[in-house]
Amino acid sequence: MTRAARRPHPARAAAAALSSAVLMVTLSACGGSASGESTDALSDVSPVFEGALTVCTDMPYAPFEYEEKGKPTGFDIDLVRKVADELKVDLDVVDVAFDDIISGTSLNNDVCDVAISAITVTGERARVLDFSSPYFDAKQALVTPRGSGLDEIAELSGTRVGVHQDTTGEIYMGDYAPEGTEVVPYEDFADLLEALEAGELDAAMLDNTVSGQVVTDNPRLKLAREFDTGEQYGMAVRKDGNIPLLRTINSTIADLREDGTYNKIFNKYFD
Repeated sequence: MTRAARRPHPARAAAAALSSAVLMVTLSACGGSASGESTDALSDVSPVFEGALTVCTDMPYAPFEYEEKGKPTGFDIDLVRKVADELKVDLDVVDVAFDDIISGTSLNNDVCDVAISAITVTGERARVLDFSSPYFDAKQALVTPRGSGLDEIAELSGTRVGVHQDTTGEIYMGDYAPEGTEVVPYEDFADLLEALEAGELDAAMLDNTVSGQVVTDNPRLKLAREFDTGEQYGMAVRKDGNIPLLRTINSTIADLREDGTYNKIFNKYFD
């Protein structure tokens, strides 16, 4: 069933009316986050489209989200599918621009119920989105051509370094790139990889969670160095408007970790 074929849930407007004050009170009662210890919130989840959990993501970004045989798959997709299973609804994946996710545009305009797209939780993003408990730890990674002699950020002066636009990789290079470095942002991750593989860039700063696949697919590239940035990924919902869904997401993540399902999904993509 396509997203356009579904009717907006009649309770959606009421859910959207939750205020910031109510959000803070509810989160405080859950130990500082929507921890999901209460399962009665399931009946209160009001999806944008009846019968489905509509998910925004930015594809391709393997191994987190990509298409295989015409169907969305990946670590993030498998994980959020478990949330849909918990709610006993279908999973509907919508491919949107990453900037539309982190700016709050997609979620706060009811394009989808939840976003999952290897989204690093930051204070700036939390001003326009509400995040789940972290579900993944990540670092930044410098990828360079083999034989280039580029192994450290300090050696990048005078080079062109590609980054995925509006990501923590772009922020990291903005903070630490030496003078004379040309940081080149790409809106589409696939375009960034194409430029890197074609030799149009001297290096790229990527999440370490995707850099392994990049160098595996292109032997002329190498993983020069990783940088521990303390990043964590979270799922996101509309700001101040979906506490019941946050509870469900958090309880599902906790259950998957406890029963070993999380590790099985992880090993499927990162073993």
